[in-house]
Amino acid sequence: MSGFVALNLELVFENVANSVVNWQKIQYSLLGVALRQLVEVGPIEEGCKLVAVVASSCYFQRRYQLRPSSVFLFTIAIALGFTAQENWIYFYHGTASIFERSIGTPVHAMFSAPWGYALGIYFSSTMVSHQLMKLIPKAWINSVICHALVNVLSAAWRYSTPLNFLSYGLFPFLLWMFWRLEQLLRKVQGKPSIILISGHTSQYRYWQRGLVLFALMLGGNAIFGLFLLTKTLSPLSLSQIFELGVLYFIFSRFLLNFIFGFLAWVIYRYLRHFAEHRYLIRNL
Repeated sequence: MSGFVALNLELVFENVANSVVNWQKIQYSLLGVALRQLVEVGPIEEGCKLVAVVASSCYFQRRYQLRPSSVFLFTIAIALGFTAQENWIYFYHGTASIFERSIGTPVHAMFSAPWGYALGIYFSSTMVSHQLMKLIPKAWINSVICHALVNVLSAAWRYSTPLNFLSYGLFPFLLWMFWRLEQLLRKVQGKPSIILISGHTSQYRYWQRGLVLFALMLGGNAIFGLFLLTKTLSPLSLSQIFELGVLYFIFSRFLLNFIFGFLAWVIYRYLRHFAEHRYLIRNL
């Protein structure tokens, strides 16, 4: 329902904007795409999902004392339902493949995680707090910006150099948003956070932040490389895929991206192990 409302609001916005300025022409540039995402797509889609979660939470709050995890799961469910409706539109118009949408499907849940967490804390609180109320619009703005940024990065490859290099930031950013979703889910479930930055000195903390950034770049672009490999092979027939030259290409590309992904995992495990070791020593 929220998806259909968002679609109609976007159509209304497009018609009104075209009557005032040449809205379609503005979107020919990457800056115009960014403007559309920030003032139209991000606010409308995140706003419709937010209203849907608030409505469902208010309805169930009358009967039950909602836990933060319940509201957070409402957010994920509505975000995935929103994506399902969006996928149907893409497939109907033939503008995206099943493989592309399988990657894009969980992204809406990652967008909405900040305000879903803020709503969960607010609804589960036993007393109304203005500080908690202030968290919701801040978290919603965060989601709008992340929503816009992902769409801009995913559109960057269509433009000439050097703008198309921005697309290499897409999958590292998606990987970071997945980490954030995991952390917020652990918080609402009452589980301890996964700590990666645990150094005592500022110099060592900067070193660890650099490792986190490096792991995101390696892991994100390893996923990106596998995505490009699958996209390159999708037009080929089964007999063409088993040709010697094609098999060598698949093996070399897969091995390269596997090595990058494995290095990112090793860095991640090192940071977690170091943080857990410091925690055990501190509590002995």
